[in-house]
Amino acid sequence: MPRAPFLDPNSLDCSKPLYSREQIYQVLPQRHEFSQLDGIIHYDANSGISAGFRDVKPDEWWCRGHMPGQPLFPGVLMVETGAHLAAFVQHLLMPIEGTFLGFGGIDDAKFRGAVVPPCRIILVGKIVEARPRRFIYDIQSFVQGVMVFEGRISGMPLKAN
Repeated sequence: MPRAPFLDPNSLDCSKPLYSREQIYQVLPQRHEFSQLDGIIHYDANSGISAGFRDVKPDEWWCRGHMPGQPLFPGVLMVETGAHLAAFVQHLLMPIEGTFLGFGGIDDAKFRGAVVPPCRIILVGKIVEARPRRFIYDIQSFVQGVMVFEGRISGMPLKAN
């Protein structure tokens, strides 16, 4: 049984992002196929809850091979997209000059539904722990209001080149 949503995904407006894809990737180092977030649509530092979205398109690089004739958004990319949201939130909360949040692990991951393009994934996350050397973030992902993924992402700041 999935946990209750941290925030109702149907209450979020993706047409007015707080941060655009371009603004997100001015902060995060990922590029090209690994730029996974399209916008940040909610950030509340007091509650530790934030939200973003990703538009999944039918012509993406992974569609041809996962699965041929019936593309399914890979679970590992759901995790990666959640990690991008966590990294961006960590930067907003406590930016550490010359670093980026490196992926440290995933716990309690549950994939609860197929993500079939074209669709929009709404990601909602909540800060569990925020320290200079460790960041823990619970993530939930939804398609059309239905939870398709949840888990706990941890990361640590790494020095940028």
